[in-house]
Amino acid sequence: MAQTPPPAPQPGGQPPQPTVSLSAAPPEKPTPAVPPDKVIITVGDRKITAAEFDRIVDSMPEQYKAAARGPNRTQFAGNLVQMLVLAQEGRRQKLDQTPGFKTLIEFQTENMLATATAAGLNKSNAPDEAQLRKYYDEHKGDFEQVKASHILVRFQGSQAPVKPGQKDLTEAEALAKVQALRQRIEGGEDFAKVAKQESDDAGSGANGGDLGTLTHGQTVPAFEEAAFALKPGELSQPVKTPFGYHLIKVASRDARTFEAARPDLERQSGPPLLQKAIADLVKKASVTLDPEYFPPATPAQ
Repeated sequence: MAQTPPPAPQPGGQPPQPTVSLSAAPPEKPTPAVPPDKVIITVGDRKITAAEFDRIVDSMPEQYKAAARGPNRTQFAGNLVQMLVLAQEGRRQKLDQTPGFKTLIEFQTENMLATATAAGLNKSNAPDEAQLRKYYDEHKGDFEQVKASHILVRFQGSQAPVKPGQKDLTEAEALAKVQALRQRIEGGEDFAKVAKQESDDAGSGANGGDLGTLTHGQTVPAFEEAAFALKPGELSQPVKTPFGYHLIKVASRDARTFEAARPDLERQSGPPLLQKAIADLVKKASVTLDPEYFPPATPAQ
């Protein structure tokens, strides 16, 4: 399979970003060590030093940086050259003197400056230990987890595939089957054994229905609601989801510790702090919107 070349740069767009192919790439040549002020790209009267090239690469999304400095370094430079050539041609045609272009440049500059400022605010307003612990204590239920197993009985239209040679049950037939399975388990049959024999979830069924440890947001809502409402050892009533009907059994339930939940706590509590910092700046600013041109927003029905 040939390696896909990087896309051509777009005038007025972001720095060109290489396409990383899944095919085997040639051995990576290390980036040569050169003085930061050495000119490594020249396009007309535009010169780019090694330090400036590094700053351009640093401005790219994280997933592209390694490729732009490594196996796609020459391709990235080719895209950069194309962009500079097109920009120089645009200046020759005086496209940069049009009112529309000047407005676009001004807006993009403001947007980039706002993004950099927001990044600084996000760092300076990062939640401290006390705020994280307070959030954790107030939202401890969000960090509950259960060790659960299930038995799935699919029906027509289910997102789960039909097993080879198995009848495609109607919803009524599936409900009747799952109720019968529940009676067998309530009558003393081993849940794991029934799951291995009857579950239409081939992956968990082979393990006796074991789904491992589940956290909030990991499964479809109906399944999550039922699983987190069960007590350890309790067997659910039939639960309908887009996959079919489930019988759910919870072996244990607890909550993640503060330390285990810390990464999620930082992600969840950080954005509200940033939004508050931005809202405070907006309040302090002198802002006027023409009420005729910008009427008050109508609440959604």
